[in-house]
Amino acid sequence: MASPLPSHLLLPPKPPLPSPLTSSSTLLHVPPVWTHTRASRFKCASGQTGFFTKLGRLIQEKAKSDVEKIFSGFSKTRDNLAVIDELLLYWNLSDTDRVLDELEEALLMSDFGPRITIKIVESLRNDIYAGKLKSGSEIKDALKRSVLNLLTAKGLKTELKLGFRKPAVIMVVGVNGGGKTTSLGKLANRLKKEGIKVLLAAGDTFRAAATDQLEIWAERTGCEIVVAEKENVKASSVLTQAVKKGREQGFDVVLCDTSGRLHTNYSLMEELVACKKAVGKVVSGAPNEILQVLDGTTGLNMLPQAREFNDVVGVTGLILTKLDGSARGGCVVSVVDELGIPVKFVGVGEKLDDLQPFDPEAFVNAIFP
Repeated sequence: MASPLPSHLLLPPKPPLPSPLTSSSTLLHVPPVWTHTRASRFKCASGQTGFFTKLGRLIQEKAKSDVEKIFSGFSKTRDNLAVIDELLLYWNLSDTDRVLDELEEALLMSDFGPRITIKIVESLRNDIYAGKLKSGSEIKDALKRSVLNLLTAKGLKTELKLGFRKPAVIMVVGVNGGGKTTSLGKLANRLKKEGIKVLLAAGDTFRAAATDQLEIWAERTGCEIVVAEKENVKASSVLTQAVKKGREQGFDVVLCDTSGRLHTNYSLMEELVACKKAVGKVVSGAPNEILQVLDGTTGLNMLPQAREFNDVVGVTGLILTKLDGSARGGCVVSVVDELGIPVKFVGVGEKLDDLQPFDPEAFVNAIFP
């Protein structure tokens, strides 16, 4: 029997063959994993670049210009609440009830709503008489914290949730005249500027002008569009065709316009259910988002229609428009608190880039500078 070789002549063992689960080959694709970090609330942990990374960058965009747009967009609400600074400038304990009564009136005038207003004012009153708030500046800081807590207490996420399967599908719904098609066009512009391949779907088949309007937006933003090929085509058919094209031609996002309708028109509301089911048959899990557009100039009157749309199709996020032309910015707080639906974008002007991602802290600083 041969004697074993000396250890210094032995060859090192061969490395194990790579496992299909750990190989960097293309045999198995592992989808990206989303992780939360302190530096960024939304980050792609995958080595894959492109679509998902761009979306993370879009959602977390905190450009200085955006903050300035939010600030200028809520100028009328801020002017309406400027009286609070005057009330608190020379505040003293003996004037507490009078000051809080006037503060309550200012909040109601800005459409914070009776329930929220009373909640805020009574909390301030209790803290003042308990000796926790001893100056006007402390009262204002406590007011801002109360409003911010109302916007964030339910843990609602303001970023778009588009999953990881292409194409992501976003349905945009709302009543006529609320700025639905315009908001969709501005959202397409924002996504397109981030390098996202966007396809528009003209699902508003009841109003001929709506298709023409969306075609103009497609031209302005450089996006492709799918429209009904003939009259009397069901909206669900148009959206199905668009999502199929999005899947087959590698689009990242399909933005679906829908017919504007009153929340009391139940037959048209049922059509939204058909649209939702139709896109889900093409791409599992679609639509990823159902965004309802609400006219900010209507203030608290938007609540009933938001409830009805949510009951029918399950609204995942809100776009509040025309807030730059209204002193009713407090309705943002009311909508979030009453409905438990996050505001994802706000319209703060007429320009193409005036649809801004909603940031609760920036909003509070804009209305209470």
